[in-house]
Amino acid sequence: MKETFDFYNSTSIKSYNLDEKIRYQLKMLDGLDAFTRRHTDNVANITCRLCEKLGMSKGFTVYCTTCAYLHDLGKLFIPPSVLQKPGKLTDEEYNIMKTHTSIGYKMCMNDLKLRPYAAGPYYHHEALNGTGYPNGLTADKIPYEAQIIRVADEFEAITAKRQYKSHIGIIDALNIMISNARPPEIKNASDAVKNFKTANLGKIDKKILKVLFKVIIEDTEYEIVARTEYVNFLKEEIKRIKASKKYYDKMIIAKSPDKRDYLKEEIKCYLKPNEDPEKVPQMLSEFEHAHKVRQEHIAKLYDEIKQIKKLKI
Repeated sequence: MKETFDFYNSTSIKSYNLDEKIRYQLKMLDGLDAFTRRHTDNVANITCRLCEKLGMSKGFTVYCTTCAYLHDLGKLFIPPSVLQKPGKLTDEEYNIMKTHTSIGYKMCMNDLKLRPYAAGPYYHHEALNGTGYPNGLTADKIPYEAQIIRVADEFEAITAKRQYKSHIGIIDALNIMISNARPPEIKNASDAVKNFKTANLGKIDKKILKVLFKVIIEDTEYEIVARTEYVNFLKEEIKRIKASKKYYDKMIIAKSPDKRDYLKEEIKCYLKPNEDPEKVPQMLSEFEHAHKVRQEHIAKLYDEIKQIKKLKI
């Protein structure tokens, strides 16, 4: 029977019972900056989902997810001036940043409990066509767990809002990744000979990227369900407030105090204890606005799914 995980359970990833040593290292990452630790969690989550969609065993999924948790471990020793720089890195700074792969690898190899997961930190920036780092390895030399983590890492890095860049939409991010999955254009004969073995390869695995599409669609569908539930709640709230507004409108034009008091009590029958009868029009306006905004967002999510399904790798 195929093993599956409830990825929408907030404790699913944590339920893997990461070793105390690994938890300590992750705690250290908390001290770097909020972006790095959030990135680490997100990459591990996406990696786990990719493994499940690829049909990997539970054992490999747990192993690969743990590698993903540790993939940026080496950043603990990258100078804050480089790691947290708000602008584009210089060539020299970028070379310093790239050393986080080798540093993370050494950290893992020097600790018996971390050693099994050294592939995550070391290989996650290698590219199938040999253009990655630290060793410029090609497809058959890159561990599959690192290929999966690379796709998760790249997607999260592109879409996340950082101190040095703004948010990039899902479709634009996937188009960037599609470009990275395709082989580079061969400009001359010498390049064709030089890159013969990798001529049909891009930086990332097409199969893993296609699975990422499925993960994103699944997440989007889940978000639609959750947002639809809230929209239905808003519909009921609007219905309730509209019923109270009928009495509110009568109360406003009522001439006698007794009549106004009577209508005010009728209004209260439709309101919750903390709601003010005098603010019924304002409440109705706010609920209707919230309903409209969320319906528009759901429509955008449906459109996003359609666009993803049309993408070609």
